[in-house]
Amino acid sequence: MNTILLTAAALILARWIAELWLDRLNRRHVFAHADRVPPAFEHTIDQPTYDKSVRYTLAKNSLSQVEGGYNTAILLLALTSGVLPLALRETTAAFGHSAWAMAGFLFAVGLGFSILGLPLAWHEQFRLEERFGFNTTTQKLWWGDRVKGLLLAMLLGYPLVLLVLKIVDWAGPWWWLWAWGSLLFFQLLMVVLAPVIIMPLFNKFTPLPEGSLRERLLALGRKTAFPARNIQVMDGSKRSRHSNAFFTGFGGFRKIVLFDTLIAQLSEPELEAVLAHEIGHYKRHHILKMLSWSAIASLAGFYALSLLMQQPWFYRAFGFEPAQPVAALLLFALLSGAVTFWVSPLANLWSRRYEYEADTYAARITGEVDSLTGALRKLNEKNLSNLTPHPLFSAFYYSHPTLLERETALAKLRLTSPEPEPTAAT
Repeated sequence: MNTILLTAAALILARWIAELWLDRLNRRHVFAHADRVPPAFEHTIDQPTYDKSVRYTLAKNSLSQVEGGYNTAILLLALTSGVLPLALRETTAAFGHSAWAMAGFLFAVGLGFSILGLPLAWHEQFRLEERFGFNTTTQKLWWGDRVKGLLLAMLLGYPLVLLVLKIVDWAGPWWWLWAWGSLLFFQLLMVVLAPVIIMPLFNKFTPLPEGSLRERLLALGRKTAFPARNIQVMDGSKRSRHSNAFFTGFGGFRKIVLFDTLIAQLSEPELEAVLAHEIGHYKRHHILKMLSWSAIASLAGFYALSLLMQQPWFYRAFGFEPAQPVAALLLFALLSGAVTFWVSPLANLWSRRYEYEADTYAARITGEVDSLTGALRKLNEKNLSNLTPHPLFSAFYYSHPTLLERETALAKLRLTSPEPEPTAAT
């Protein structure tokens, strides 16, 4: 064991200890509020539903602790046992050092980690989610999704890794800039193509049917200069009773997606408020901003990788021979999470700011806050969301504000009697 390897192990263990501490901190916080419905929600949620949400939160908390320990043990074993350098040597002995072979090696390692994660993923779906009445998928469908994911990784992920390795060979010291540009182009292409090609492989998307709801939402689209004709319904109920809505795509490929479970759970004014919230993300350019920051972060990551790739000690610390780009890529992928975990509160803070902005837009464009408030309450109730997360746990893991935080912000908007915003296209 050398200093670099010990440092890496310490970073991984520090993340695991922090996750374990946060899980237990949140568990104690939930226990402290488990006796009765919090005063802020005592008129909107009954005691049996609240009790069930507490049990669901605690069950997920327990599984999270198991997952954290399991994943940490696997990662430490992979990095310290010498299995990865041995696998690379065997691969090069059998297939050579070509970019095709090295991309295959990375793909095989990724597949190995995915297979190791299957038991806990299966338990979560068919034991935990089943116990609380959320699971609606079948074994055949669940395993079919895994196979489809594997085939997509082969068709899309393998060529991308191969391209990066080719660029390392071709582009010299500036390879990292060319690789970043290629990745950025691929990500933008997927934003356009995923709603059209990839997502329909897993779910069925149908236009929102004729009726008063469709007319209401189309009117909202005209009012906000948003192409609401792209509102589609996704058959999320074939996998889970959880409900959601999301916005995806650009230009002519842009569309709003409503889960069929969401439509069944909310009233028409509430669905209009949810759609207004999603349109708010578009009007405030949140998707473009998040893609821009993601591009900046990935550029910094590629630059850091280019520096590490030049250091012989980085390879030798983990048992690899120097000047093996594939080893540097693998190590960087395995170790980066131990660093980025600590900045997740900043990313979540940024995301929550966008949620507040979208809520504000929805309130102003509909001229009231009660519908959005009602929708948020129902979503939290139907999804058995944790109503009392510890603030630190929320900071690290919640990309959205809690229900109480959003209701408080919306209540302030009610007091200011918001006027509808101008509807000109932006």
